[in-house]
Amino acid sequence: MALNYIWVAFFIIAFLVALAKLIFLGDTEIFKIIVEGLFDSSKVAVMDIALPLAGVMTFFLGLLNIGEKAGAINFLARIISPFFHKLFPEVPKDHPANGQMIMNFSANMLGLDNAATPFGLKAMASLQELNPTKETASNAQIMFLVLHTSGLTIIPLSVMAQRAILGAKDPSDIFIPCLIATYVATVVSMIAVAIKQRINLMNSTVIGWLSGVTSLIALILWFLSTKTKEEIEVISKVTGNLVLMLIVVSFLLGAMRKKVDIFDAFIEGAKGGFETSVRIIPYLVGMLVAISAFRNSGAMDYMIDGFKYVFSLTGLNTEFTDALPVALMRPLSGSGSRALMIDAMKQFGPDSFVGRLACMFQGAADTTFYIVALYFGSVGIRNSRYAIPFGLFADLMGIIAGIALGYFFFH
Repeated sequence: MALNYIWVAFFIIAFLVALAKLIFLGDTEIFKIIVEGLFDSSKVAVMDIALPLAGVMTFFLGLLNIGEKAGAINFLARIISPFFHKLFPEVPKDHPANGQMIMNFSANMLGLDNAATPFGLKAMASLQELNPTKETASNAQIMFLVLHTSGLTIIPLSVMAQRAILGAKDPSDIFIPCLIATYVATVVSMIAVAIKQRINLMNSTVIGWLSGVTSLIALILWFLSTKTKEEIEVISKVTGNLVLMLIVVSFLLGAMRKKVDIFDAFIEGAKGGFETSVRIIPYLVGMLVAISAFRNSGAMDYMIDGFKYVFSLTGLNTEFTDALPVALMRPLSGSGSRALMIDAMKQFGPDSFVGRLACMFQGAADTTFYIVALYFGSVGIRNSRYAIPFGLFADLMGIIAGIALGYFFFH
């Protein structure tokens, strides 16, 4: 029901704001802008997202089917099962969803968005097999989605690349605070969902895994902090793509070892790629069109101005509010927040406090509404329960951590 109210609210608020602009400001173009945005967003959802995704989905779902027949997914599931069984008690220890989820998280951490999406959609489909109420999100699906929306990424390569294009002296200077912010968002949101689902995280398995991951991230940070920005970019590109190719080759070699009919297994799995891409089109169109109306009406700008006014009353330093448009747009639209990030760097400078903070907001959160529409839409879930509020909570934690780290590192 939450998604219903949010979706309707986008349109109603957009209409009321546009009507007020027409009556009180004489803006005769506002409804034209909104309607043109509806058509443009509909086209983007289908032509720029769903259809291009079909090819990627086809390949990676075929590859995943090979991995499953080769036993690679089950192997990953056995490794991660002690931790995941505590976090996802509804999922059996040897279920393929465990391996698929870890593939999704790993691809996200390496910045491999194109690979992460098919892995994540496959994991959501596997979790749907265990879901007793098919149109309502299960606890495991909500936990998975919220962890996904926290956007944990080791190196925000696309953000660093954009900083370099705009002439930042050190494009990689935001990667450490970005990583810390996303890690904070991930851990805090995981704890929040666990409390909601009454999952006990105070046990040696969970604490041991979190300590190990924290230590590993600290080690990576230390290693990368000794490198130049050029070396960091090279390491990021090579590592991410090397790992992806290693996964492909490992699956193929494992399948050969088990004498799997590899190409037939690929075709069998790949057939679902186009079907999944077509199935998500209505959900993507509905969500992106609503967000477009909300943004083009000017409601987003008024919301930002309201935040600025409220924060100015506190007497605190409000310099961060100039970067808030990126933070507020990020859960709604990845391309929209990226455009606002670029605009902030152009206006204030890529090495300014606002410019760096805008980049951190882009790297410290994810497109929650898009992810909900994509992942839940792919399996026909209509009742998202508390997934959206907790997904937005993960984004909020990333934003708060980003503000604190921005002042600590750059102000």
